[in-house]
Amino acid sequence: MEQGYHTPVLLEESVGLLSVDPAGTYVDLTFGGGGHSRRILSLLGPEGRLYGFDQDRDTLANRPDDGRFHYVESNFRFLRAALRLRGVAQVDGILADLGVSSHHFDAVERGFSFRGTALLDMRMNRRGGRTAADVVNTYDRDALTRVLGDWGELSTPWKVAGCIERARAAAPITTTDALVAAVAPCTPRREEAKFLTKLFQALRIEVNGEMEALRMALEQSLRVLRPGGRLVVISYHSLEDRLVKNFLRSGNFDGRVEKDFYGRAESPFTLLTRKAVTPSPEELDRNPRSRSAKLRAAIKNDR
Repeated sequence: MEQGYHTPVLLEESVGLLSVDPAGTYVDLTFGGGGHSRRILSLLGPEGRLYGFDQDRDTLANRPDDGRFHYVESNFRFLRAALRLRGVAQVDGILADLGVSSHHFDAVERGFSFRGTALLDMRMNRRGGRTAADVVNTYDRDALTRVLGDWGELSTPWKVAGCIERARAAAPITTTDALVAAVAPCTPRREEAKFLTKLFQALRIEVNGEMEALRMALEQSLRVLRPGGRLVVISYHSLEDRLVKNFLRSGNFDGRVEKDFYGRAESPFTLLTRKAVTPSPEELDRNPRSRSAKLRAAIKNDR
């Protein structure tokens, strides 16, 4: 099912940077279609183990029939606790392919895309929690402005929030096409697709708490990785990439590098990628959805 679910992005580059030890223990924080997991498994020996995290039950069907693979039905924000529950204190490498899978965009009924009509849901975990409709219809203008500005990086979020507020006063906004219609008065005609992509991204990030979850997973990675272990992350928009870049550089999200008594920079990581790795022209031809991907990787220092 993996090919139809999601084409793994930067597959060779990311797994290569993971430098898989055949007897090692690894984590795929975003199992999805299982493309990265299958490549890792192909490099593991009989003693190796791989833990694949995913909160979306649609991914259950993609599990490989392999005794070395352990499916963890959980948000990766619970990385350390979920591993400890399974008797794992430390691992040799962690891989995360962030963002939304092709499956989520293609499954119109999930409400992730503006290209189709569906209920405004956008939950990765459909077993509970607020939906995008809840956000659109219950957040006040200030809260909507914050969400659209912070997570969508829209240039005039207050105007968009005003459009939504006026439309929902007439009738609740419950579907993707109703939301598109609600913001039509403030949608730039020449950049409609780009604008709507940012709008839907903002709502999706808010609904799923994506930035908080990423912060939590990155912080826990420092406690879970063995010295010499590797952290490999693929991000798809500037908000994610900024967090990852700063954390790998400094061990914090501000990018502030601490210095020792002698003025030498101190960081919990040694960078493997000075600049982000991006898809090759050949990969872009095969998979246009990989165009915004940025890959960064680092080794945990022994200290």
